Amino acid sequence: MIRVEAFFGVVTLALWVYSLVDVIGADEGLIRHLPKSMWILIVLFFPLAGSIAWLVAGRPQTAPVPSAYERAAPAFPEYDRPGRAAAANPEDDEAFLRQVRERADEQRRRYREQQGGQGGQSGQGHPDEG
Repeated sequence: MIRVEAFFGVVTLALWVYSLVDVIGADEGLIRHLPKSMWILIVLFFPLAGSIAWLVAGRPQTAPVPSAYERAAPAFPEYDRPGRAAAANPEDDEAFLRQVRERADEQRRRYREQQGGQGGQSGQGHPDEG
């Protein structure tokens, strides 16, 4: 019997210390139902009942922490996959788009030269032109 009572005492003490440290360390703006000072007094004066009440009714609710690859509230979850890269700043994106346009113009120019060099054009342009 003494072992059961000692075990119950140790568990109560551990729960009480944990709850007291948790109340003291909690952000006052996130604590639910009562002010922080009231929760400290309740946990101090009613170790078992106060600790349980703190854990059930007073402790701030924690939101799931997003991983490094996802936003807090993803509007488009397909964008949160690992390995997806986004432009660091708009200037880089504009430079990339300019390079793509220049490369497309160069390919069109080569196509026209190649068509002109094969002797006689059919009078129709490239489908992308126009």
